[in-house]
Amino acid sequence: MNLGYEFKNKQLIKCAFTHISYANENNIESNQRLEFLGDSILSFIVAEKLYELYPKADEGNLTKMRAALVCEKSLAQKASALGLGEQLVFGKSESRSDGLHKSSILCDTFEAVLGAIFLDGGIEPAKNWVMKVFDGDFENTERIDLTNYKSELQSYYQKKEKRRNMISYKLKERKGPDHNPQFTVNVYVDGRLMGEGTGNNLKSAEQLAAKEALKKSSGK
Repeated sequence: MNLGYEFKNKQLIKCAFTHISYANENNIESNQRLEFLGDSILSFIVAEKLYELYPKADEGNLTKMRAALVCEKSLAQKASALGLGEQLVFGKSESRSDGLHKSSILCDTFEAVLGAIFLDGGIEPAKNWVMKVFDGDFENTERIDLTNYKSELQSYYQKKEKRRNMISYKLKERKGPDHNPQFTVNVYVDGRLMGEGTGNNLKSAEQLAAKEALKKSSGK
């Protein structure tokens, strides 16, 4: 395995590869605390890089880009490419359930390794490792829609009717647990329902509602 980082404290990387099932069976520390730390470190590093790269992107689009980069599928693929799964040690129960190939476990391991790198060398080595692993991913935003549909919708009606239309957004419903809420928002133009959008925060839901309204209004 070519991790791309040389540990001074070997115990840290050993812990990063210790699954909870093995830890419980052997009464030792698992990689869960390192995973917790690595998750926060990764979020910070990715957020800072996106903030620098996309000065015109608003909070909602920056959040979507970060979510796409650090989602379970993305991190599991990177963990697999690095060969992290092969280094994991499992207890008997997890070994029988083929834990090596579970996306959630690979994702957790990636975060644990990053947490270990941060503790071993600090924030700069952690940043360097993330930049190396995510090489080119930050610039590949084709899958992320950066259009500000709320602004586009406002501009469309101002140009079309030469007056200020009353565009309002109203929360239709909020559902789901606190850690993963879903907001549904309706957008009205002069009192007419023109679009609806659902997202994991109000801003993204409003943008999706505005996108639908713009499509309905312009026919594009």
